[in-house]
Amino acid sequence: MRIPLMAGLTKILLPLLLLLSVAAASSPSSDAEAVSRFQEYLRIDTAQPTPDYAAAVAFLRDQAAAVGLEARTLEFAAGKPLLLLRWPGRRPSLPSILLNSHTDVVPSEPKKWEHAPLSATLDEASGRIYARGSQDMKCVGMQYLEAIRRLRNAGFVPDRNIYVIFVPDEEIGGHEGVELFVASKEFKELNVGLVLDEGLASPREEYRVFYAERSPWWLTIKAKGAPGHGAKLYDGSAMENLMKSVEALRRFRTAQFDLVKSEEKAEGDVVSVNFAYLKAGTPTPTGFVMNLQPSEAEVGIDIRIPPSVHTEALEKRLAEEWAPSSRNLTFEFKQKGSVLDKLGKPAMTIANSSNPWWPVFEESVKRAGGKLGKPEIFPASTDARYFREVGIPAFGFSPMANTPILLHDHNEFLSKDEYLKGIGIYESIIKALATHKDDGIDEESRAEL
Repeated sequence: MRIPLMAGLTKILLPLLLLLSVAAASSPSSDAEAVSRFQEYLRIDTAQPTPDYAAAVAFLRDQAAAVGLEARTLEFAAGKPLLLLRWPGRRPSLPSILLNSHTDVVPSEPKKWEHAPLSATLDEASGRIYARGSQDMKCVGMQYLEAIRRLRNAGFVPDRNIYVIFVPDEEIGGHEGVELFVASKEFKELNVGLVLDEGLASPREEYRVFYAERSPWWLTIKAKGAPGHGAKLYDGSAMENLMKSVEALRRFRTAQFDLVKSEEKAEGDVVSVNFAYLKAGTPTPTGFVMNLQPSEAEVGIDIRIPPSVHTEALEKRLAEEWAPSSRNLTFEFKQKGSVLDKLGKPAMTIANSSNPWWPVFEESVKRAGGKLGKPEIFPASTDARYFREVGIPAFGFSPMANTPILLHDHNEFLSKDEYLKGIGIYESIIKALATHKDDGIDEESRAEL
């Protein structure tokens, strides 16, 4: 009689124990610990131009060890470590999932913040966590780890390998971070099938998801002309020539911005033009010489281009209208991102059912109680572009709803509740992607995505 009794108790107790373990993974005490770990990461000063990468990697390696992940530190550029974490799957021959986040953040102006940007202050009244990187994007990196912690505590084992990477230098272009990593043999050995990277906060209920992004064209336009007395009127001065270019660019910017304001196009669908700096004049210890027209003038411009734009036509417009040599103007690219992938196609990831990853991702967000908005083109640039350029599907996604967009802004914050909800969203996403059956996706099909 004892054997059937024990078997019966096992049938009753085992599901109960599993339920208790899941409940424990998201209990109030574990939530408080998750928030505390997030704050600890936020307090590490990884602001450009002198990020403390060593401290960040040391902290993250400790977190990985606590979660039970394998860890490797790679360094493709001196002093710029990339942390690669691995959660082995039962079928490692399947294409893997890569979860990307960057460790660096932009600098801040502490005097213009309500709370010090490295304090990671939790305002008890509002529930907001104030810190540089709270939205961009230390939240996402820690949510990956917390979601994996919950899944492992619940006994889940992925079918495919799951990789989590923490990379340097995204905020200055990623050239000594992800760009070098994607070109490496270490990356090729990962057999990546899908990448998740950062997105943006959403002021609405729906989460935002991005299937492409605008490429940066950073350039300078320089003008030359004869110097002259400050009272003299004459044609062709350096400042006059440059101001004509600035005005032409301003008109183009206004036309593009009007499309966004009228909601005819989303921000990511238009070409953005913004002036970064204007340099001219003859300096003095107290200012500038006021009665001398300068012989040279220069403007710096940040242009962002969606994958749908005909770049050759735009560059022709730059040479003929915005910086024509006939007005003693020259232009120079400081950075010129491509909008095409290695196959010469627009670098976009398909965000509909023809991409087998998309329905799985979309459904997993719904299953966790979230809702996706219409897929968009990211208005700026992220490391995701390096993956798309080599034909690997990549989605930009940061689970922050009902949250103002404050990346690179003063008083950047993320609410505690949104952060914790995001962990649950990633828990659902990782579980779904890790068990997705996509054996029919070959290399050629993957490149099409």
